[in-house]
Amino acid sequence: VTGGSSGIGKCIAIECYKQGAFITLIARDENKLLQTKKEIEKYSVNDKQVVLCISVDVSKDYEQVENVLKQAQEKLGPVDMLVNCAGTSVTGKFEDIEVNSFERLMAVNYLGSVYPSRAVIATMKERRMGRIVFVSSQAGQLGLFGYTAYSPTKFALRGLAEALQMEVKPYNIYVTVAYPPDTDTPGFAEESKTKPLETKLISETSSVCQAEQVARVIVKDAIQGNFNSSVGSDGYMLSILTSGMSPVTSITEGLQQVVCMGIFRIVGLFYLGSFDSIVRRCMMQREKSEIADKTE
Repeated sequence: VTGGSSGIGKCIAIECYKQGAFITLIARDENKLLQTKKEIEKYSVNDKQVVLCISVDVSKDYEQVENVLKQAQEKLGPVDMLVNCAGTSVTGKFEDIEVNSFERLMAVNYLGSVYPSRAVIATMKERRMGRIVFVSSQAGQLGLFGYTAYSPTKFALRGLAEALQMEVKPYNIYVTVAYPPDTDTPGFAEESKTKPLETKLISETSSVCQAEQVARVIVKDAIQGNFNSSVGSDGYMLSILTSGMSPVTSITEGLQQVVCMGIFRIVGLFYLGSFDSIVRRCMMQREKSEIADKTE
């Protein structure tokens, strides 16, 4: 589990550990990793289970990522499931975001998933089995005000997942893309400090989920080999609306998409209208305040 020292990544690791898995946690902060390791070990179901911690930045040096994953596989055996959960966020208006933030987010959120996946895929193909999970976001299904740096990186994961799934399906390897909503994590709390007003108001139109709930859904969908993993009714609707040419797990899933698409598009248009209204109101209020400041 990359990004496994906190948030959704940590909860996914706990959920897998509860099911008897051996866990390798990968993150940058060694102290956080060790704390998380102790927390996870409380949920052991047998004495043989191991939690291995590796401190590395998965977004910078592919060879380093490849080497540490080789070491992990030498200690714990081949990877059955890789969960790419390393990620970060920057919010703000397009013109206000530092240019290097666009580069940094693409490195962490996209390449930080490419590198670990690239490092394990050959072994999975040899074994004719494996699961790869990419943790995207609902902001990877729908571009929103304030997420011009973040959303594209999460959209990119879907493109990678679709292409990769077509390559590896004959080898009995299944890819899952998870689209969690706003989730109560340290990263979300940090992001909320700098959100533009428009982004906050749009976010408030849906509730904040708990990381444990999101983790349970992702692990369940990954084990079942589902390509899409969504949480709640909003998540289900978005997955239908954005299904496009994405793979389906069953004929039933495909039929649900066909039947519900038109209805959900109508609902989605109302959502988009309300979001545009929020942005316009905020702009008008800002302009009024500026005029009032000039006349004082």
